[in-house]
Amino acid sequence: MPPLDLVTGGAGFIGSALVRALLAEGRRVRILDDFSSGLRENLQEIADRIEILEADVRDPDACRRACQGVEVVFHEAAVASVPKSMERPDLSFAVNALGTFNMLEAARRTGVRRFVFAASAAAYGTSEVVPKRETMPPQPASPYAADKVAGELYAAMFYRAFGLETLSLRYFNVFGPRQDPSNQYAGVIAAFAARMIRGRPPVIFGDGKQSRDFVFVENVVRANLLAARAPQVHGEVVNIGTGRATDLATMARAFNKVLGANLEPIHEPPRPGDVRASLADIAAARQLLGYEPTVSFEDGLARTMDWYRWALQSGYGGWADKTR
Repeated sequence: MPPLDLVTGGAGFIGSALVRALLAEGRRVRILDDFSSGLRENLQEIADRIEILEADVRDPDACRRACQGVEVVFHEAAVASVPKSMERPDLSFAVNALGTFNMLEAARRTGVRRFVFAASAAAYGTSEVVPKRETMPPQPASPYAADKVAGELYAAMFYRAFGLETLSLRYFNVFGPRQDPSNQYAGVIAAFAARMIRGRPPVIFGDGKQSRDFVFVENVVRANLLAARAPQVHGEVVNIGTGRATDLATMARAFNKVLGANLEPIHEPPRPGDVRASLADIAAARQLLGYEPTVSFEDGLARTMDWYRWALQSGYGGWADKTR
């Protein structure tokens, strides 16, 4: 019988893409999701091939049930929003920090072999030093970032204290199909897509010169698969990005090119907790995992836009109504 893997947050944007990739590799997959942000539609055509446990990572008993018989845990479940964590730091802590501890403890107690944690480049805070290297001290500038750093520290401790194989992947700005543009806290590419497909100008918070390392979701999924089978892991933290930065003004022009449009961005005041510049040094991921991004920003953007056109026209997830 094929090994069983657990994906927490498996109905979400990244989680559902990872579930598909694991199934394609012939793995059995269980997901743990409370569907507070993940969509059942994200699993619609594969629901009969996976085990779905509808529960919350804040529930230790549910975490232990989810980990029973599992070889690898991919912990994607989170309140994945800097702005929302500024509004609700209590919720961010309960899900992102305590929830990660609950999953680590459940994995330890049930004999899970490896735990792959979805960490965040938000750990680097507002430091203007680029590229971001894992040797830089964390400088979290939001509750979300602090909670993710806490998760990294607990993951490393669980290796040192208990021998649980752990690895934390610091995602940079992930984008791609199924990223919900109707959520007010959606990633910037999803938010741009929802507006510009309808002929509405994008909204940029700030002057547009803030830059990000935008990484297509397929690259992130590949990094997770590599993390699951890397020969040895000892609680390390590695960046997952592309090693290339794009500022938001340039990104708006790229959208216009894909759409054949000329929509000038609307500028709003900067948001608290946002980072000015973000660029990944991916040398450690290359060395430890053999990771290399295979989908470029341009190709990923074209594929994402094709998917959003279809999704908004078909009413996928109710986005067509919610983004009007």
